[in-house]
Amino acid sequence: MSTATAPESAEEQAAQPAQPRHATAILAIICISYFMVILDNSIIFTGLPRIESAMHFSPTGLTWVQDAYTLVFGGLLLLGSRAGDIVGRRRMFFLGLALFGGASFLVGAAPFTWWLIAARALQGIGAAILAPSSLALLTATFAEGQQRGRAVAAYSAVAGIGASLGLVVGGVLADLISWRAGFFINVPIGLAMLIAGRRYVSETPPRGGRFDLIGALCATLGMSALVYGVIEASTTGWAAPRVVAALIIGTVLLVGLVANEARAEQPIMPLRLFASRQRTGAYLTRMLYLAAMIGFFFFTTQYLQGVLGFSPLQAGLAFLPMSAVNFAAALLVTRLIGRAGATPVLVLGVVATLAGMGWLSRVTADSSYLTAVALPMVLVGIGQGLAFAPMTSAGLADVDARDAGAASGLVNTFHQLGSSLGLGVLATVGAAAVPDSATATAALVARVSAALSGSTAMLALALVVVLGLITRRRAYPATHTQTQTPPAHTASTGPTVAGVRV
Repeated sequence: MSTATAPESAEEQAAQPAQPRHATAILAIICISYFMVILDNSIIFTGLPRIESAMHFSPTGLTWVQDAYTLVFGGLLLLGSRAGDIVGRRRMFFLGLALFGGASFLVGAAPFTWWLIAARALQGIGAAILAPSSLALLTATFAEGQQRGRAVAAYSAVAGIGASLGLVVGGVLADLISWRAGFFINVPIGLAMLIAGRRYVSETPPRGGRFDLIGALCATLGMSALVYGVIEASTTGWAAPRVVAALIIGTVLLVGLVANEARAEQPIMPLRLFASRQRTGAYLTRMLYLAAMIGFFFFTTQYLQGVLGFSPLQAGLAFLPMSAVNFAAALLVTRLIGRAGATPVLVLGVVATLAGMGWLSRVTADSSYLTAVALPMVLVGIGQGLAFAPMTSAGLADVDARDAGAASGLVNTFHQLGSSLGLGVLATVGAAAVPDSATATAALVARVSAALSGSTAMLALALVVVLGLITRRRAYPATHTQTQTPPAHTASTGPTVAGVRV
């Protein structure tokens, strides 16, 4: 999930203080709160093998630990952003903090698989409220220009640190204490931010409006049904009644979403945003790209621990080659866009990621970390560092001021839903590739290799979309590069780690 900074109305700009009171404290509260969301989104990956063993998940069932979070996060993100405008951003910020912190405790305390999945879904609700509210409070507090630029830079830096640190912290805690510890640490952090926020953060004036609940529910339940059908097909077959029923229900709900948005007075997803080939191409590219990248993190960490014998800590550290070059490439991306244009940089980023993923998909039981994992990771990191800023720019190109918030929310929604649907598809592809008589190690290698080959195919399709829908449009200069949060999992023109734009 990534949230882009949207243009504001003249009234909002006029209401912004030139020198906000307690600016440092407010910025710290916003950044630390958002840090929790970023940290939890990446901390889960290095703990997955321990979760699978401790909670007795099947390989395909394990995908719901991540999908329950990203599906709800992505499906309710637009509604969460809209709620802040209508109810008040400070109020929604506090609600998001409380939900996220409480759900984190429930995840850490989960005694059963259904409890864990339900608590992850509740975390997704909290994140869908907290992520857009934190960025909205930042833009409402700091005036446009140098003040806001510095605040956004700090926000982006925190996102980058959180995403990279999450992989390592998750490994450390899983090694020394338990995978549960990474979720418990959110509870005291959330309480401290609630107390500090009540003292320093002021409420923003609420606006009138309506909630598009039907649209939000159709989006969330429709995608959930499709993902369930795809995952369930890996064990019961595509002709199984519940698989067919889930796919039909999901399709009907998504068709209902389109019909609802066409007539809703205040839709969360205005269909006019899809009138531009470039924006539509950017949304599809983002969905395919994130679908591929979630497979990269989900399956690579299992290969590192289950085949190469890495501990959770070593697995977290093993991603550092990607993180380092990702950060370096992201620092240069604005300069490259200024010289070559956004579209060529986007093409280069997707091609580099495609090459790295294809290389990584060739792993075997006898592969070495350096040549089979670390070197492909370098290409993947370079690709991510180059691709996300121009991909975001294309998704916000030529958007009217009235649709700026919805357009940035839609970028985030495709980010999260791509992760959810992609993981379901790749888990099914991986499960189908396992021979009946394979040993545990051979089965894992076959599953990982097939899933990463699926990620490679998704990136190839993303490249086709870029070339077919985006490259025929004019390239946008660096001034059009928008700041994201993660993304929320994305942030400005910084790196992307664990599917999170930094």
